[in-house]
Amino acid sequence: MKNNVVKNKSFDFAIRIVKLNQYLNNNRKEFTLSKQLLRSGTSVGAMIREAEHAESKSDFIHKFAIAQKEANETVYWLELLKATDYLNEKEFDNIHRDAIAILKLITSILKTSKNQLVAKQTQKINN
Repeated sequence: MKNNVVKNKSFDFAIRIVKLNQYLNNNRKEFTLSKQLLRSGTSVGAMIREAEHAESKSDFIHKFAIAQKEANETVYWLELLKATDYLNEKEFDNIHRDAIAILKLITSILKTSKNQLVAKQTQKINN
């Protein structure tokens, strides 16, 4: 069975987001921002899972583009939670670093996939 790094990282990240949401609700009594974080942070992995069974390369790219947007939104909510003192530096740093790493990985996969699609389309035109 092939090891899918982005799938595994996004799933592990979603688990951390769920636990962070529980922490923010139970310990910080914060419910609004954490709900937004929960939605975007778990959506990243869900979109990557959907991309596994994409109907076409274009569909795959579309689903990864949504995952990229959700990852970027997650970074925003994490930064806002830190800026409003719901997360301290230590709580923020590690999960933020993971979010950025996943965002970069998704962006790289997206760029490669788009280049492959363009190359395939160009090859069809030239043949």
